[in-house]
Amino acid sequence: MRNAIVMAAGKGTRMKSFQSKVMHPIIDRPMLGYIIDALRAVQVERIVIVVGYQAQMIQEAFPDCEFALQEPQLGTGHAVMQCQQLKDATGDTLVINGDGPCIQPETLEKLFQANQDASLTLLTSILDDGAHYGRIIRDETGQVQAIVEAKDCTPEQLKVKEINAGMYCFKNEDLFNHIHELQPNNAQKEYYLTDMVKILAAQGKKVNGMIIEDRDEVMGINDCIELYKAYTWMRDKINLEWMRQGVQIVDPQRTVIGKDVQIGHDVLIGPNVEILGKTIIHDYVTILPGSIIEDAIIGEGAVIDSSKVVGTSVKSQEKVGPMAFIHSG
Repeated sequence: MRNAIVMAAGKGTRMKSFQSKVMHPIIDRPMLGYIIDALRAVQVERIVIVVGYQAQMIQEAFPDCEFALQEPQLGTGHAVMQCQQLKDATGDTLVINGDGPCIQPETLEKLFQANQDASLTLLTSILDDGAHYGRIIRDETGQVQAIVEAKDCTPEQLKVKEINAGMYCFKNEDLFNHIHELQPNNAQKEYYLTDMVKILAAQGKKVNGMIIEDRDEVMGINDCIELYKAYTWMRDKINLEWMRQGVQIVDPQRTVIGKDVQIGHDVLIGPNVEILGKTIIHDYVTILPGSIIEDAIIGEGAVIDSSKVVGTSVKSQEKVGPMAFIHSG
């Protein structure tokens, strides 16, 4: 069985917003939605979202998930302690931050596979400058022995280039058998989930470190500048994939396509176009500059000329626009 704990209790003060950080939108959904989608794509059966700030808003947005309330918020280990509904679950449990929307299902699948013969597998990354990230401490055989938070590192440990990417895959039984051994013996007086590495290693249990190939996948979002970086990464990834499949996107940097959109062959998309939601674009469609299409079905050979089409269908060979607005009403 596969489970997941998504940490989403904080406000995200550096966003300088009253809205919960994980509910800020990227393209056509909250950033937290991308993480839930990725977990569902790798058949995670139970997803527990740890909530705190604006808990009700998050619960209403994701009614198919389970929830645990973290108040007060005393660190990542404390967040996991609140998820008691999983304490008797079997299999593996992924622990992931709610502010990393770029993570791909393929990476999550590799993490689950890497943990088949281990008690814990953590995702790591190599950085020339480890900055404020926790450092991965390995023994002479390459086994992970500890993660030391940057503010608690010795000068020698700060030289380590392998850093904690903030994602963990535990054997659920080991996680909940030992989570209460965490102690707030650190500069922040918080319960660090990273201390589970040391606890499990001391029990003689195997701890893996899996280095991620694309570091941008695990970028965390703390302010609006990083939100923009994630937006452009996601936009470019989606557009490049469609161009590889033969869709002609005239100006990919001025085209936004949602991840659930379906597009046929011989489609031309002009600049300043947004295609969002569960839109289906059939073959031979032309979408001219300045068009917005959301949750619509565009029939074969249709032309959308600088128009907005929302929640409705356009017939094959039909021309809409210029400057029209058609919708389900």
